[in-house]
Formats: sequence, C-alpha cells, structure tokens
Amino acid sequence: MKILVTGGAGFIGSHLVDSMLADGHRVIVVDNFDPFYDRSIKERNIKQHLEFANYDLVEADIRNRETMFEIFNKYKPEVVVHLAAKAGVRPSLEDPLSYVEVNINGTVHLLDASVQYGVKKFIFASSSSVYGLNEKVPFSEEDPILRQASPYGATKASCEALCRSYSNCYGLPIAALRFFTVFGPRQRPDLAIHKFAKKILNKEVIQLFGDGTTSRDYTYVDDIVQGIKSTINYCTTGFEVFNLGNDRPTQLIELVNCLENVLEKKADIQWLPEQIGDVPRTWANISKSKELLNYQPQVDMLTGLELFASWLNPDLALLKNN
Repeated sequence: MKILVTGGAGFIGSHLVDSMLADGHRVIVVDNFDPFYDRSIKERNIKQHLEFANYDLVEADIRNRETMFEIFNKYKPEVVVHLAAKAGVRPSLEDPLSYVEVNINGTVHLLDASVQYGVKKFIFASSSSVYGLNEKVPFSEEDPILRQASPYGATKASCEALCRSYSNCYGLPIAALRFFTVFGPRQRPDLAIHKFAKKILNKEVIQLFGDGTTSRDYTYVDDIVQGIKSTINYCTTGFEVFNLGNDRPTQLIELVNCLENVLEKKADIQWLPEQIGDVPRTWANISKSKELLNYQPQVDMLTGLELFASWLNPDLALLKNN
C-alpha cells in the first residue's frame, strides 16, 4: 500500500513509519522540520528510514497548497495519515493565528488534494483537547465538543468538522483519531514527561501548576501506532471518530512520583497557580475503538515510563539490568 504520512519525522510519525516500513508499505513522508524544536531530533528519528528503498522524504510545509498538490500528483497515495500540526495548548495561546494557518488551512489543502487525486482513506490526527472542559467522564466520541479550553483544541475540533463535511460532500472515507497524551521514546522535548525527566536527572526544579490533582490519560506510543494501523485496515465509507487512549487517568503528582521511582531520583518541585487553557482531566472511553478497531492498549503507565527512561538515559537501563 502507498501511504503518505504528514509529520512523519516527528514523535508519533516516526514510530508509525518504523512499523509501516517493516510491513513493506511504500511510505511517503511530508515534514517541514519546524524549528519549534531542534532539527537534529527529527533527523535522528528518521535516520534508519533513509536506508529503505520504499521510503521517500519530502521536506515541505502543508501550508503551501501548490506544493501539496504537486506531491499528491507525483506519488498518488492510496492512504493519507495526517499527523502534521502545530501542537501544544500553551503555545497556542501565544500565537493562535499560526495554529489556524497550519492546523486548519493546512488540513484543507490536504483534504482538497485527497479528493482530487482519489485517496481511498484519510486519517486525521485529532486530540483529546477537543473535549475541553467536558465534565462527563470518561470522554466518549458521542459527547458534544463545544467547550474547547484553548485555541489548539479549537483548531482540532474545527478540522474534525471540516473532515466530516468533506466526507459528506465528496464521499471521502475519513477517520478522526483523538489521541490522549501520547508518551514514549522520541517524545517531543517540550512535553511534560520528557521535560520533567530531564530536569529530575539534572537536579533542576520542575514547575507544577495547580494542586497536583489534574489528571491525564497517558497513552504509550506503540499503542497509538497500532490504533492508527487498525484504522487503515478498518472498512468505512463515511466519517468516523475514535478515541485512542489508555482508559487509565493518572494524576499529575502520581506521574511525578512514578518518574521519581523509575529514575531513582527525587524531584525538586515548585508549585505554581493553574495556567490558562489547562483542563482538569482527560479520560478516554475506548469501548468503540475496542469493538470496531480491536484496539487493545498493551503498555501501562509504569512500564511505559521505564521504556521511556531507558531511551532517555541508556546508562540507567544498564544499571538496572546489572
């Protein structure tokens, strides 16, 4: 199968590409190597991919409509997995316009190109952020998503609406996958687990906002990859939404305690007031994904943190194995 992956040099994307290449698919990656974090990180992510004959890397920005159409015309992908986005709740407060330009406009370019060039399935990486301040837990795909707490969440919800409309108007099969706080090796350096772990290892202060009771449904990256692959194989002719989470929320202070145990170091904590845009909890109802995708998360929080720590600090893994 010929599969185009936007954001394929990033955290989730590079893991997905690992698996797709191993399965023998032809993979075309579109990534702009956004300077949001150091380019060398993504270059390390894809180093092994460059050795595959069935892999193509195109450095391009999804905001460039003409370039996207040229790429689709050249490669004629059967499936599009659209992971590329401006991510993060707090940065979206500082520059909401860029989130609109990348997340919404970029998605429209890809949807239009998919319609024009006969893509058979379009998979959109959405986010638990679409649920925003939803008070009902766990979050279900049928819940209304009208209470986004940040511009980031609002752009993801807007993209879902666009995907639904394109599926309705043009018959494009589309699945929106709502990812819940993905973690694991190669995680972006700005995300909490990566940032906290580095600071704990370096004996630096970590800043925690609120009282430590906010909770997130942390989901290991390999489970997300399996969910994406199951969606590619899932037969649908319309628009579908699926939660990809772990169904096990963890409080912030529990997360820090687990990191302390895994890293065998104490955290130096500075407590600060809650931040604008944060939500009190995320928690995925994954019943639909289990039933239709046979989605079964395999990696619990502690095991995932141990795998992440071994990647972040190989010396730690050696010490524990001796």
